[in-house]
Amino acid sequence: MTLHLAVALDGAGWHPAAWRDAPADVFSARRWADLVAEAERGLLDFVTIEDALALQSTLPDGPDDRVDQVRGRFDAVLLAARLAPLTSRIGLVPTATTTHTEPFHVAIGIATLDHVSRGRAGWRAQLSPRATEARHFGRREIPAVDPAAPHVRDLFAEAADAVEVARRLWDSWEDDAEIRDVPTGRFIDRDKLHYIDFAGRFFSVKGPSITPRSPQGQPVVAALAHARLPYEFAASSADVVFVTPRSAEHAHAIVREIRGLSEDLQIFADLVVFLGPEAAGRKARLDELDGAELVSDAAIFTGTAGELADLLVEWRRAGIQGFRLRPGALPYDLERITRELTAELRTRGVFRHEYEAATLRGLLGLPRPASRYAEVS
Repeated sequence: MTLHLAVALDGAGWHPAAWRDAPADVFSARRWADLVAEAERGLLDFVTIEDALALQSTLPDGPDDRVDQVRGRFDAVLLAARLAPLTSRIGLVPTATTTHTEPFHVAIGIATLDHVSRGRAGWRAQLSPRATEARHFGRREIPAVDPAAPHVRDLFAEAADAVEVARRLWDSWEDDAEIRDVPTGRFIDRDKLHYIDFAGRFFSVKGPSITPRSPQGQPVVAALAHARLPYEFAASSADVVFVTPRSAEHAHAIVREIRGLSEDLQIFADLVVFLGPEAAGRKARLDELDGAELVSDAAIFTGTAGELADLLVEWRRAGIQGFRLRPGALPYDLERITRELTAELRTRGVFRHEYEAATLRGLLGLPRPASRYAEVS
């Protein structure tokens, strides 16, 4: 059985001093194209592209005024659309927030990406819980960050509604609604476009979408989760959840908790990775440049590709189905993943020799769902 493998791309890498180790233009479309092409050469399932509604910061909320770390990002959905025609098999999963954006806009953006990529689109649905982000829009106030505050549960409820709206919009065109019948002069079959009539606590959306149903029908939805409340959101709304175990035992406990919520959700573990015989020295040098030892919400691995393969196989036995690796420095650690780690996993019989499907849902073994509205038409 194939072990699923993805990479999370952001800036110069997941170490904040990585840009100083290998200076590069992080705002170059060509550089992003090269990174995703490398991931595709390694036969990875997908890449995720980070995004947020505020500048990166070392503080929980608000700017930190540091000038020695990468600040700024491209719009992830637009970037993914730029990269799609340059690739052919790898999945593209940009991040888009559910908090200050309209689900109608996100839905048509991801559906367009699915068309442009011919069925390789996903969406990492993410909250924007910070007061700093809210002030960019001025439509509402959000209290200071506190994971236990009641408004955080509201933000997750809003996120669940946003995903539900998007999923209904993706279904609002039946697969054969576009008929292009020249003799009769009908471009669409109007009976196969449907109002979604969603009326909830946070959104009221009539529909239908302005974008025809995309190749996957439903692009893949993913979410990052660290605790019970985001696990519940992922179980109700996502196809894939990214979790952050610290050991095989912790991974087993997380899998057991999530399986109590959903049997269908695919569980990927996140790891920050520094690979190669000099990995420890490279990381120590970057820590020194940054003035502090790297800390992360995910476990940090430093070692060889063979040692990482041992860990992945061990965590797989704990119930983890795939891994989203965060390269410490780009492109170096990405190349160690695509050229050394994948080769090591193949020798163990747990990674593909070629792409076995043309869509992201196909790569992940997810069925293509029928439109919910087609069932009653």
